[in-house]
Amino acid sequence: MSTLQAVKYSRGRLQVLDQLRLPHEFHYDDVATRSEAFDAIASMRVRGAPAIAIVASLGLAVELHNAPAPGSSALEAIAHVDEALDYLKTSRPTAVDLTNAINQLKARIRAGADTNEAVVQAFIDGAEAILQRDLQTNLSIGAFGADWLRARAAASPTSPVSVLTHCNTGSLATSGHGTALGIIRTLHVGGLLRHAFCTETRPYNQGSRLTAFELTYEAIPSTLITDSMAASLFRTRGPAMNIAAVIVGADRVVRNGDTANKIGTYQLAVLARHHGIKFMVAAPTTSIDLETQTGEAINIEERKASELTQITGAVVRPDGTVDKNTKVHVATADQTVGVWNPAFDVTPAGLIDVIVTERGTVEKGADGRFDLSKLMPERWAQVVEGHSS
Repeated sequence: MSTLQAVKYSRGRLQVLDQLRLPHEFHYDDVATRSEAFDAIASMRVRGAPAIAIVASLGLAVELHNAPAPGSSALEAIAHVDEALDYLKTSRPTAVDLTNAINQLKARIRAGADTNEAVVQAFIDGAEAILQRDLQTNLSIGAFGADWLRARAAASPTSPVSVLTHCNTGSLATSGHGTALGIIRTLHVGGLLRHAFCTETRPYNQGSRLTAFELTYEAIPSTLITDSMAASLFRTRGPAMNIAAVIVGADRVVRNGDTANKIGTYQLAVLARHHGIKFMVAAPTTSIDLETQTGEAINIEERKASELTQITGAVVRPDGTVDKNTKVHVATADQTVGVWNPAFDVTPAGLIDVIVTERGTVEKGADGRFDLSKLMPERWAQVVEGHSS
């Protein structure tokens, strides 16, 4: 069975899977303008750091293909594209993939494009390249992560392991295969996965709505647990099930290795360390932010109170079947209670065992620090050392 697709793209047309309707209904929205791309991202119909960058880039590419930039000069086209990209950048502030994609695209349209039409074509080509690179990136992350886990966390290189993952990092969060879930897929295909546990990921339930759905869709042996069950799972079933690792994605990895990811990630890192379980961060290099030195400087998005005090879902009939056409809002708390609803938290680098990227893996050195310069020497030289190589 083929993997799910968060986006479907051909030049001039972008369709985005409405993930708010999953797992009960597949519906693709046409996204033809920057404002429609912004709304798809901000409303979380599409989510996942790589997918956010892809939809923002391709949404504007479709707009430019169907209604070219105004004006007749390259400078006018660049100004028009810059304004659109700056607007899209505000759709989700925590994930750095979007910022990195925007910076790449701004540089690309300035690299030799001397007419209005050339600027538009350079942008469209650059946006399509982001989509094409992402799938290969995910496959590489899956391979590097599976190899690392077999070598360091398994009883033997051929012993199947169980893992736990948090939030959604699969095909629905990327162009395909996934990052953390991509490692799990690679283990499964290689016959090295015993079982995958996934958390519900309250309050937005990306784990139960999306990850559990992906795992079931592809017949990967899996079990859904509530967020509060992880400690008990590690203690009571960890040794028997050979739970070797917690594998998570990342919305931003900063220079020292501190990692912002979906709320609840930090507590899983603490629990993994206590129980002697490896903690793995799977992230493309586009999720690495070398300009920010530590996690304390990461802007953590806070979301509306109703996500915590209400839940929306399809109605379950008395016979157990789902009526996907009838959705209801249900209050789960007093609607006047004060709410704190951060969408992400920051896991300190000290609790992370390895960062897995498409360029390889990085472990902490003898000084207890991650050396990310090995992954991206040119960017490190430019951003950290202050010069180009």
